[in-house]
Amino acid sequence: MTVRPEPGDLLRIDSRASVQFAGRRALTLRVVSASDRHAYDGWIWLTGYVIDRRGNATAKREVYVRLAGLRAAPESAPAARTVRGTARQRPWRGPLVGSLSSTGQASLSPPAARRASAHQPATSGRAR
Repeated sequence: MTVRPEPGDLLRIDSRASVQFAGRRALTLRVVSASDRHAYDGWIWLTGYVIDRRGNATAKREVYVRLAGLRAAPESAPAARTVRGTARQRPWRGPLVGSLSSTGQASLSPPAARRASAHQPATSGRAR
């Protein structure tokens, strides 16, 4: 890539961009900004978020890389990404049933708890 990256670009940064990103140190970066700071010809300072395999941003980084070594990273398929909290939903347990205590305060409980307390035998004051 010889074109200056723009905010929002998803780049694969590996050894072609800089030796510090060789092998397992390669990363995928979502560009936030490209600095106007002075750099050697063909090199650029980029700020962005490191993107993991799930498509989540894991860290903010500033990197110094060669423009010629930058590659566009493949976009994650939208169906493969999940929003946190939607993958596991709590099962529906029915509506809450309200009652008033003798002091006038509202008490809410699920129907299962109400049924369980209704079926408990009354205890007498005698010990067995």
